[in-house]
Amino acid sequence: MREISLHILDIVQNSLAAKAANITIIIKESSTKDEFCVIIKDDGCGMSEEKVKKALDPFYTTRTTRKVGLGLSMLQANAQGCNGDLSVLSKEGQGTVVTAKFQHSHIDRPPLGDIISTIIALISGAPHVNFLYQHKCDDKEFTFDTKEIKNVLQDMPISHPEVLAWIKDYMQEKEKELQ
Repeated sequence: MREISLHILDIVQNSLAAKAANITIIIKESSTKDEFCVIIKDDGCGMSEEKVKKALDPFYTTRTTRKVGLGLSMLQANAQGCNGDLSVLSKEGQGTVVTAKFQHSHIDRPPLGDIISTIIALISGAPHVNFLYQHKCDDKEFTFDTKEIKNVLQDMPISHPEVLAWIKDYMQEKEKELQ
C-alpha cells in the first residue's frame, strides 16, 4: 500500500470484524528520534498466540471473502523495509495492539496519506464504535475522541453528513497545526 492511512483502514477493519467497541489509533512522529510509529488498539475478541503468529502470514486469513490476508504482512514488510518492524500483541477476550515502527526519514517510508478521510470513513461506516485518534508530532499533539462528540450530539447521529463535515473541517484545522 502506498499510504500508511490505507494500512490503518485495513487493520481497523480487522478490529471491527473482531467486534471491537473501542478503537484507538495513535500516530507518533519524532524528528529528533527519527521515528514514525503507528499504534492501533482495540477491545475486540483478541487472538491466541497461535493465531497471532498466523496473522503475519500473507496466506492466512479468517475472512471468507478472500483467500489471502495481506494486511499485516504488507505493513510488516513496509516497516522492515524502512529500518523498523511490526508487533502484534493480543489476548483472547481482551483485544489486540498492532504497532508499526518506521525510520521517519527513510526514503521508502510511505506517507501518512489522507488520514482524515480514513477516520471519516471509519466513523461513518461504524458509528456505534468509539474511535480515539491521537497524532503526536515532536512536542505537538492532537487528540480526537468520538465519545466526546457523541455526548455533545445527544440524539443526532455522529454519522450525520453535517456532523461528518464538521469533523472533517475540525480535523483538517488541527492536523495543519501539527505541521
